[in-house]
Amino acid sequence: MTIVVISAGMGVPSSTKLLGDRLADGVVRHTPAAEIVHIELRTLASDLANFLVTRVASPTLREAFAEVVAAEGVVAVTPVFNGSYSGLFKLFFDLLDEGVLAGKPMLLGATGGSVRHSLVIDHYMLPLFHYLKARVTPLGVFAATSDWGSGESALNRRIDAAVAEFSGLMDACPAPAATNEFEVTDFSTLLRG
Repeated sequence: MTIVVISAGMGVPSSTKLLGDRLADGVVRHTPAAEIVHIELRTLASDLANFLVTRVASPTLREAFAEVVAAEGVVAVTPVFNGSYSGLFKLFFDLLDEGVLAGKPMLLGATGGSVRHSLVIDHYMLPLFHYLKARVTPLGVFAATSDWGSGESALNRRIDAAVAEFSGLMDACPAPAATNEFEVTDFSTLLRG
């Protein structure tokens, strides 16, 4: 069973990547047979921008997209920028082929400077992934700056609860085989008449 962890952290080190790693560790504790594949979007930023304007994916970006297609589950973690997910995070999911996440179990996470951003999961991420037809766990994990260090026991409890839900969702409803049920006609073909 392959689980892809997608993190959109910008820095090194990154609290967003750290949260993604902690969620991945929790998944392995609940499902020891799980194989974890990490995708750090900051390393794909120029590839994503180039693909957006040229529609030509680099080999690295094609590999990342293929990992998501093949995964049985996805953990997606973003930093909060201006009260929402990061643009890089949204760009990655905008550029995935339509239907890739349909029926796929997902666990959502976000990081931010204060707990006042904790609703980003419910108000921004959840609608995005419902639109993409993913099966999202009811619990997401938000980690504020105060959750690291002395606040980690509460964070660990939230991670354990969310990962338990994700593992239960994975066991109860495995992801369907990836299919492309949508036929898309290239716009240039339409212009030819």
